[in-house]
Amino acid sequence: MDDIHFEHTISVGQVVNIKAKVNRAFNTSMEVGIHVSCEDLFSDRHWRVCHAYATFVTQRTNTGKKVILKPIVPQTQKEQVEYSVAAERRRVRMLHDDIIRDLLSHGSVQQADSCAVGNAVAAERTKVESVELVLPPHANHQVNTFGGQIMAWMVNVATIAASRLFQAHPTLRTIDMFTFRGPSHVGDRILLSAIVNNAFKNSMEVGVRAEAYQEEGPNRHINSAFMTFEVLDDNGKPRTLPRIRPEPLEGERRFNEAIARKKIRLDRKYIISQKQGEVPLSVPWDPTNQVYLSYNNVSALKMLAARNNWRLSSEKDKVRLYTLEQKFMLSIRVESEVDIPAHRAFCLLAELRNRASWDTHYQKCELIHQVDDDDFLYRVVTPSVGLGGVGFPTSANQGEGILQDFILLASKRKPYDSGDPYVIALRSVSLPTHPTAEGYKRGEVLCAGFTILDTKNNTSLISYYNQASPEVLPYISTDIAGLSSSFYHTFCSCSQYLTRNRLQLTSEEQTGQNQAKSTETCLSVALDSTHL
Repeated sequence: MDDIHFEHTISVGQVVNIKAKVNRAFNTSMEVGIHVSCEDLFSDRHWRVCHAYATFVTQRTNTGKKVILKPIVPQTQKEQVEYSVAAERRRVRMLHDDIIRDLLSHGSVQQADSCAVGNAVAAERTKVESVELVLPPHANHQVNTFGGQIMAWMVNVATIAASRLFQAHPTLRTIDMFTFRGPSHVGDRILLSAIVNNAFKNSMEVGVRAEAYQEEGPNRHINSAFMTFEVLDDNGKPRTLPRIRPEPLEGERRFNEAIARKKIRLDRKYIISQKQGEVPLSVPWDPTNQVYLSYNNVSALKMLAARNNWRLSSEKDKVRLYTLEQKFMLSIRVESEVDIPAHRAFCLLAELRNRASWDTHYQKCELIHQVDDDDFLYRVVTPSVGLGGVGFPTSANQGEGILQDFILLASKRKPYDSGDPYVIALRSVSLPTHPTAEGYKRGEVLCAGFTILDTKNNTSLISYYNQASPEVLPYISTDIAGLSSSFYHTFCSCSQYLTRNRLQLTSEEQTGQNQAKSTETCLSVALDSTHL
């Protein structure tokens, strides 16, 4: 289950509406989107309570064979967006535990002095333990305990632990991402343990552990969760909480890990939870928020590409220009079919340092840092477009000699399924090591990049996207009106570059082939030795 943020509470007598739909099916797992809203029958008010994503995994057959799920075919624009972004959410889930470990091992989170506060409440005072017996109404048709039932028991003991810190009724705000480690069955006893790990100014984190056991045999750890509570005053505002004094060793570990998880919650809320237009353009980049910036980068481009209200503005020599007018910005899409396989186009376009050879607006591109195999930080120098800026496709005032630079996060993704496109997403970030240099004007890219879709006969449908900020709209209006020089010539130059290098290996492909040859040589030597 992904992070759950409760926006509002539900009172007795109000109606709860729950909608659930499978967003995407992978090989043996599926993502289900769950939307919970509330309705007051007397005032006819409706409001959203929370929106969550749950992952379900298929069980093997009696013979041990895996059950492969049928693919989901999205029908509407909303379904297409959820389908496309589900692959990115899956990637974040797989990296969630590694993020916390990296935060603690690299010292990225400043550890607080847990003994500095004299009037702190001892963590032992908040400890709660409870035992529940799993009965038939608590289980599904497979005799496994409902996950929601286990979560309800966990919330109960967590609420009691939180109330012991402040002697008041707390309000549950968030439940962090968690994984069910194993099932429990009818007849099991569920041992629930909860304790306040850390208390911040207006919120506290409660850790809960669930273990299942029979009359004989060891306890089985089936789930752990971390919940955030607030205590509200009469006006609904969070009250100031007392500090916590953790137990030695294990308690101090939980105390410091709670600080790391709080930072992750803030990063996720700041970067992911907000709408694309509400997030500042140049979010500061650092290794601790890289996963979420990469997610935001790719998902923003996928959501832009999935919009169904693009309008064809002009077409010339099979190069089509589409526009999408939104509230405060104008997005453009330039696309055409190119005689090159999709994987080759992806390798060529993903190497941003080669873009200066076909895009006259890229005067210089240097690699600052390779984050991993899929994410890179670049500094790009282009002619200025006056106030504001975008990375592609047009520029103005080139005769003034004023240059503009960008710090870009480039995130590339290969397709997960056969119908998925290759994605190269670009967005602005800020780096303390690369402030705005004298003689340059720092530009911003909100959302830009390529999608590359494999079509028939080894050709590719290549689409370029860019969200233009209001400051630069006057500079590109003439291009949009008539597909004049910049859009058309730049895209044609891109097409020629791809066709010209259709058969030439990129450095990435060359490395892959060298590794394959090396493996093959080692295998041959091993076989010869075995034969001898």
